[in-house]
Amino acid sequence: MRNLFLAAALVLGGTATYATTTLPQQPVVNEITAEGFTEISADKLPEAVLTAVQKDFEGATIAKAYVNEKEQYKLELSVEGAVQTVYASKTGEWLKEVE
Repeated sequence: MRNLFLAAALVLGGTATYATTTLPQQPVVNEITAEGFTEISADKLPEAVLTAVQKDFEGATIAKAYVNEKEQYKLELSVEGAVQTVYASKTGEWLKEVE
């Protein structure tokens, strides 16, 4: 009888271990508002931002650059005649704009 209870406890304990679920990791998306930027020259951009532009926007030129107090950068890129606005952190990570 004691073996029956011991076996039942082991089975229930073993299934409880497998019942745990791991939650998927959600990537952190940095968001930015379009207010509070002041224009700067492109040569004052951090090297990480310049490298990110060259890597992810091949053939693009920086038409205008802006910075805010959090050292987040707003870039107006000229890509094949079209102007595209992107936002980057000082470490070269792309940010998402919030209106």
